[in-house]
Parts: sequence; C-alpha cells; structure tokens
Amino acid sequence: MSDLFDLTGRVAVVTGGSRGLGLEMAEGLGQAGARVVVSGRRQPWLDEAVAGLVGQGIGAAAFMGSVTEPDDVAGLVAAALSAFGRIDVLVNCAGISWGAPTLEMPLAQWRRVMDTNATGTFLVSQAVARQMVAQGDGGRIINIASLAGLVGTNPARLSAVGYSASKAAVVGLTRTLAVHLAGHGINVNAIAPGFFPTRMTEGLLASVGEARMGRDTPMGRIGRPGELRGACVFLAAPASSYITGQVIAVDGGASIW
Repeated sequence: MSDLFDLTGRVAVVTGGSRGLGLEMAEGLGQAGARVVVSGRRQPWLDEAVAGLVGQGIGAAAFMGSVTEPDDVAGLVAAALSAFGRIDVLVNCAGISWGAPTLEMPLAQWRRVMDTNATGTFLVSQAVARQMVAQGDGGRIINIASLAGLVGTNPARLSAVGYSASKAAVVGLTRTLAVHLAGHGINVNAIAPGFFPTRMTEGLLASVGEARMGRDTPMGRIGRPGELRGACVFLAAPASSYITGQVIAVDGGASIW
C-alpha cells in the first residue's frame, strides 16, 4: 500500500507555493518523496519556504515570477529542469481575490483576478504539459479550484464575483485538459477547498468569524492546517492512476448542502 502513495524520484512544481495552502501541499509532496520547486512573486517568502522544506530533508528550489507572464512561466519550467531535470507533477495554486458587491465590482479587478486564476492556470498547465509530453512518461496536473467555483456564495459571507467565476473556469479547464491530455498519460484533476485560514481569507474570517463560517458546513467548522495535503498527494501518486477530470471538494461537506 505504501507504494501507492510514494513519490520518490518525482519532481513537483507548485505555483503559489511560498506560503499558505500552496506551501502546505508542497510539504506534503516532499514528505511523500518528491523534490519540489515552489514559485511566487516575493523572494523573501520563497527563501523562507525553501529553507523550511530543506530543513525537513526535502529537495527544494524556488523561482520568482508571475503566472500571468509567458516569459516567467517559461522561466519556471527552465528553473525546474535546471534544478532537477524533469517535471512529473504540477500544482496550480497561485491565485488572488478581490471582494466587492457584484454591482460595484471594478472591471480592472475582475480582469486581474481572471488573468491570474484562470489564464495563469492555463499558461502554466500548457507549458508544463509540453514538457511532460516531451518526457514521454505521463504526469499529473492538479489545479486548485474552490468551493466558490462550484456553488453560488452567500454575499454576506463572500462577495467576490470575479474569484467565483475564475474558479469555475478552473473547473472547466481541468475537465477539458483531462480529455485533451489523456492520450499522453497526463492525469488532470482539481481540488476545491472550502474555507481555510489563509492570508487570503484572514480578513473575511476576522469580520464574519470562524464559528459563523463553520456553521455553513455539515461538519460545523472551517478547514484546518494540514487537511489539504492528503488530497494533493493522492492525486499526484500512483493511487489515483485511473482518475482524471475530477474535482475533489475538501470543504467539510459545504458543497452538498
């Protein structure tokens, strides 16, 4: 059974991997045996992330850049190849949000969120999939969607129409890439987290309250640190070899209400 979750010898790229849920998933992949390349836009956070990964005995490297810039995306692929020689797993976790009532949402912020969350996921997936195809032995792409991309959101809890739309786009992209890349042995799936304590949600949780947010789930609470890494490792590992085009909601059951 342990072989089904063993990532020894694999190389994983995690965008948005310098902090929060991205770093948690990078740690999980590394703890399962993978070497990890994390990307982000702030070098100090990347340095801290790599130091933490290396301190756990995980082979790690970092690349600073934006997922919305094609040259940076090409640089990320090149950096991973320079560090470890190949790419077996991609986790698209880089994302942003902007909260505002729907009727007042600025167009500039809508475009910024869509560009990062949807177009960025596409650009990195395309570039890494090309490398996986060239390697000739398949791969795994794991996109980070959101509960907000699966269901409508109560505006008293979350009013971020661009974020919701962008994450719904990630779901559609995941399913389409799964079909288009299956012939190359590349599995493409998504994880849709519910509310977790992160830098992105800290303002919302402070204003609404964790207990009140938790009451929106059958399990009666928001997510806890560490509760995403298992799903990520599963989708990256041999255990999920016959799964593609699926969305796993890690949300305490919120999406079934």
